[in-house]
Amino acid sequence: MQALGNALAQNRLHHAYLFTGTRGVGKTTIARIFAKSLNCAEGVTATPCGVCSACTEIDSGRFVDLIELDAASNTQVDNMRELLESAMYAPTSGRFKVYIIDEVHMLSKSAFNAMLKTLEEPPAHVKFILATTDPQKIPVTVLSRCLQFNLKQLPPALILTHLQYVLGQENIPSEMGALTLLSRAAQGSMRDALSLLDQAIAYSDSKVDEATVRNMLGAIDQSYLYDMLQMLLARDGAGLLRIADNMATRSLAFDAALQDLATLLHRVALAQTVPGAIAEDEPERERLLELAQQFGAEELQLFYQIAIHGRNEIDLAPDEYAGFTMTLLRMLAFMPSGAQVSARAIPERAGPERAVQPAPAAQPMRVTEPVAEKIGAEKLEAGSAASLDWNVLLAQLNVQGMAKELAKNCSLESFEQGRMALSLAPQHKHLQTNKIALDKLQAALGEYFAQPVKLVVALGTSGTATPAAVEQHVKQTRQQQAVEAITQDPFVREAQAQLGAQVIENSIKPT
Repeated sequence: MQALGNALAQNRLHHAYLFTGTRGVGKTTIARIFAKSLNCAEGVTATPCGVCSACTEIDSGRFVDLIELDAASNTQVDNMRELLESAMYAPTSGRFKVYIIDEVHMLSKSAFNAMLKTLEEPPAHVKFILATTDPQKIPVTVLSRCLQFNLKQLPPALILTHLQYVLGQENIPSEMGALTLLSRAAQGSMRDALSLLDQAIAYSDSKVDEATVRNMLGAIDQSYLYDMLQMLLARDGAGLLRIADNMATRSLAFDAALQDLATLLHRVALAQTVPGAIAEDEPERERLLELAQQFGAEELQLFYQIAIHGRNEIDLAPDEYAGFTMTLLRMLAFMPSGAQVSARAIPERAGPERAVQPAPAAQPMRVTEPVAEKIGAEKLEAGSAASLDWNVLLAQLNVQGMAKELAKNCSLESFEQGRMALSLAPQHKHLQTNKIALDKLQAALGEYFAQPVKLVVALGTSGTATPAAVEQHVKQTRQQQAVEAITQDPFVREAQAQLGAQVIENSIKPT
């Protein structure tokens, strides 16, 4: 708005503009407003009057000097040539001829080439406004001749405010919870928000209420999500399964539940890190702030990641219920060992309150006897990193390539509750970002211990030598021994004394 407004106010106009952004964010709407600004009877202005003939005709789609073309249905070069030929003629009634080409990325290569000639030598009375959801498909020769503006997705708060305005104009009552759901479901698109609002009005009799909208969207009752987080705090696996069973009975969408759970975790993390980001009039503000105090930052990040991955993998599960419950159990399994255990009373969906008993703490993972023999320990407890020799263990792991290189340059810091923490030597930090190597090493550890292992690699130094350092030390020692063996050999010493021979140390290789 600022850039376009300044250009209009200073009459510093370009011949071609490109508006990019996802669907429904206002690309075509802004293009029409810009056309009114160019042709308003009051002159070129950032604030068109809206009442002159040019403004009213543009609003109603009858302005002869505003030509709109849908490139999705007019992709061929002939259509473009016909349009460009008409551009050579002066405007009929307006100040400028304005061409709005929507979804311009759909034009054929030959159509773009035809357009390029006009963009290179545009008539003074012609303005092009191009709109697209996919600017990557537009040739760079065209992009370089346009002023490009990227329209961002609209925030839910702004969408909600506009929905309130529309309903106020229509005299239709509504509930704040319903509008909140609609504004989030629109995912930044005002057009989608208005379409969903029309649908919600059709669903409801005389009021857009939260229950109706939730049912229409297949959204999850937020109380389920809050109860899930309380069960996680209490480490109550049985409680999590009860919630999932209740959801299955009500035929709620598990895919949508994971999406909403990720959204809730994000909001809790915001409340924890930046409390001011949660609006004062937010209906769930108190609950969010309360959860922010109960969870650790590490837990929130972990649960969010698991929820996202669970949603991506739910189609691969035997069924949605299995995928959903496995995601919840994964959160429980990988919950940091220092997490607090809560025995707070959680309200049932119906009936009296019942105290939730914390589940027993997970027992330390034990390596089976044959594995313990491999690494020279008796019934090794995974909870004790001190009893685990990382150098010896690495020799037993089935890893190759970059995964092995990563492991060789790490030292073991801790191994508790199935979570292994390694320190990576800072000079090898490039290995920390190699996701393939990390995944392969984690998989090899899980295969070795016959249980899932969560691998965390952080940069740092440790008092324990890394396998790579040990290997280098052994190599240097053997090389030194080999050199000493050669230089102390009687035959070599005699050759040096009588023939003036010299020992070339870097040619000596230990056997």
